[in-house]
Amino acid sequence: MPDADRLAELFLNQTPGCQWMVSAKGVFERFFGDPTPLFGRPSPELIGRKPADVLEPDRAAAWSTRFSRALEGESVLIRERRGKDAWYVTVFPVLVEGEVLHAGGSAREITPWTNAEQELRHTVLGALKTQEFERAMLSKFLHDSVGQNLTALGLQLDLIRMDLETVAPDTCRRAIELQKVLEVMMESVREYSYELNPSTVERAGIRPALDRLAGRIRARYPGTLRVNVDPFLKIDPKVASPMYQIAQEAVENAVQHSRCSTIEIAVKSTRTGTVVEVRDNGRGFDPADLGAGRRGLGLLSMEHYATQAGLELSITSTREFGTTVRAATPETAER
Repeated sequence: MPDADRLAELFLNQTPGCQWMVSAKGVFERFFGDPTPLFGRPSPELIGRKPADVLEPDRAAAWSTRFSRALEGESVLIRERRGKDAWYVTVFPVLVEGEVLHAGGSAREITPWTNAEQELRHTVLGALKTQEFERAMLSKFLHDSVGQNLTALGLQLDLIRMDLETVAPDTCRRAIELQKVLEVMMESVREYSYELNPSTVERAGIRPALDRLAGRIRARYPGTLRVNVDPFLKIDPKVASPMYQIAQEAVENAVQHSRCSTIEIAVKSTRTGTVVEVRDNGRGFDPADLGAGRRGLGLLSMEHYATQAGLELSITSTREFGTTVRAATPETAER
C-alpha cells in the first residue's frame, strides 16, 4: 500500500485537468497532470522558468499578472480559451504558516459544458436584435412624427406672430418665448432620436458621429477624451454603424470601470481596410477573468456588432498600461 504522500501524488497526477505551483518570484515550480493543452508546452519545458521565458508575449503578460494577483492574496477565476477548447482556471494564494509564499493553479477543461452558454448567448443576441429594431422604430417615430409636428407648430407660431406683430406686441413676445421652448424641445428630440438609432452614422459619417459621442461623454467625464480620424478615410457604410457602436461601448466601459484619465478614439484607413481603436490608460483588467466588472452585456454587445459586420474584435488589457479595444476588417486584422 503506497504511503499518504504517494497516494496524494497519484491522485493529483491522475485527476482530470492540471494543477501547478508557482514560486514567490513567479517561476513554475511543479505540475500535476499535463499542462500542454493549457500552456502549449509540457512540464519539463516550464518548470524553473517564468511565463515570459516560455509563452507568447500577450499570454505571458496575462499569466504573470494572474500569478502576481494570487501572490498578493487574491483568488482569480478565469475562463481560458485555447483554440476550440475552453478551460475553467482558478489561481489562488498558497499560505505557509500564514504567509503567502506560493501561487497555486487548477485547470479543468469545460469544452462540453459550453453548449448551454452558447444557447444563452444566442438568446441574448436575439434580444439585442429585437432591441435594435424597437429602438429604430422609436427613433423613426420621434423624427417623422414628433419632430415634424414640432416643426409645424413652430411655423404656425411664426404666422401668428406676424399677424399680431402690430396689433398685439405683448402676444408676439409670448409667441417668441414659446418658439424658444420649442427649439429646445426639437433639439432634444433630434438628439434622443440620434442616440436611439446610430445607423444615422451611415448618413452623417463616422467622424461627426464620434464627435457627437465625445461631446456627450465630456459632459460627465473629467478626463481627456480625444478623437483622431484619418481625414482621407473611406469607410464602407455597412461597417460604419457597427464600428461606432463598438467604440461607444468601449468608451462607456472605460468611463465607468477603468478609472482612467485619458481615452483616445482612433479610426485609421489602410490599403486593405479600416480599423477603429479605443484606448485608455486606466487600471486595466483581464478579459478572461470571470469576476471582472467589464464582462457581461457590454462585451457581448461588442461581439454582436463585430459579428454583424464581419469585423475582427480584440481586447488587450493589462493593469499597468490600460485597455485597447480594436475592431478591424479581416484583411487589416491579419496584418
